[in-house]
Amino acid sequence: MSTKNKKEKQEEEFINPIDKDKVTENPHTLPYAHTVGGSIIKPIDKGRVKGLAVSAMYEQTEMQLEQIRKQVELLYQQAEKIRDRVNISESIYQAEMNFKPLIGHTYHLYLRKNGKEVLSMVGPKEWGRSSPYEFRATVKLLSDHTWEIQE
Repeated sequence: MSTKNKKEKQEEEFINPIDKDKVTENPHTLPYAHTVGGSIIKPIDKGRVKGLAVSAMYEQTEMQLEQIRKQVELLYQQAEKIRDRVNISESIYQAEMNFKPLIGHTYHLYLRKNGKEVLSMVGPKEWGRSSPYEFRATVKLLSDHTWEIQE
């Protein structure tokens, strides 16, 4: 018998006990490990991965938007304080004052009975029992010649 015939006869006699659905010519194409020591291969649930990524993206952007909202709020508060300083500064510069105010010093703004404002060095508690004016604010002259309201 020729070697070719012997080989064919051996192949015909061999019956594989493993189900044909569980056997492959190319084990590297299997969706699971094909040897005992092989690593576990799990298919990726692409929908879940995308869902988690989108969820994380929304969480991150919400955090960043919240930071920006807080910064805008702070800027708005700072702008309001500057606007208040400008308004009180306009009132003070239109008020009557019989002295030259110095930077860094504290003064007091009052309203006279005739409706005119006056800037004074005398505080509301220093008048004694009755003040001839209605107290409006205690202010401090800043270096940019605006006035900061202290009371």
